[in-house]
Amino acid sequence: MVTNIRSFAVILLAMLFGFSSCKKETYSFGTLKTPAGLTMTPTVLGISGPNPNGDGTGRVTFAAAATDALLYKIFYGDGSTDTSYSGNFSHKYINAVKGTYNYTVSVNAIGTGGSTSTLDKSITVFTDYQIPANIIAALTNGASKIWITDHDANGHFGVGPNTSFYPDWYAASPNSREACAYDDEITFISDGIGGISINVDNKGQSFMIGAATATYGLSGGDGCYTIATIGPKKLGFSPATSGSTPANSTQVQFAVPGNGIINFATGGKTYEILSISSTNVFLRNIGSDGNAWYQKLKIK
Repeated sequence: MVTNIRSFAVILLAMLFGFSSCKKETYSFGTLKTPAGLTMTPTVLGISGPNPNGDGTGRVTFAAAATDALLYKIFYGDGSTDTSYSGNFSHKYINAVKGTYNYTVSVNAIGTGGSTSTLDKSITVFTDYQIPANIIAALTNGASKIWITDHDANGHFGVGPNTSFYPDWYAASPNSREACAYDDEITFISDGIGGISINVDNKGQSFMIGAATATYGLSGGDGCYTIATIGPKKLGFSPATSGSTPANSTQVQFAVPGNGIINFATGGKTYEILSISSTNVFLRNIGSDGNAWYQKLKIK
């Protein structure tokens, strides 16, 4: 009996020691700092005496800054949004009818723990560029069309120098790339008044070139990466700035807000339409590495 009591006492002491040595783990974001002193400077391109609201391209740059900001998110006032770590943004406003338009632009400066400061500004922009009717019809059929990577075609992925308009260095042979590059669905949507939006469903992953991974806050070489792309984004169309000719291009380009990804990621956001039909599109894009990258799409 005495032995049993002693054994019980030893077990009890061990349990008490174990309980007393346990400490509750605590976690903290650290000091929450709401960004302060938020400013935003919009610059409408092409302002002059005869053009007080810009040169008609609809292009505007924005420079946002705040103390203790980790990320900036901008709402352009036309249904488009974008994010930036630097606070620098560029956007193109488009309208079906030539004219002068007013927009209220909001920028959020986001700090630790999601603390946010917000600033609104009104801008006035003159736009006179209209997307060619044949481009709207081919991409959307007047409503919406779903496109996929033209994986059966030679050169559906390609790269070459930025002085060329053909994948001189590499053109992928049919069905030779990673699976994550072939399951994307790219929907072009007409708004009915001359504008086009895009919705990219990458099924959770997109192929990226290694030179561009840092652009998306990632690291590593060429491969498939988990990144969100889905959600409608209004495209900004304009005359091409590449120096192309009617012999090698439609001379029409568009910018994709956000991460700029269509069917694979190069770090660039502006795509020139080299050729287009009701069933096929051939695109050119300048990547983070300064090279020209090529993508071919076909209707689903």
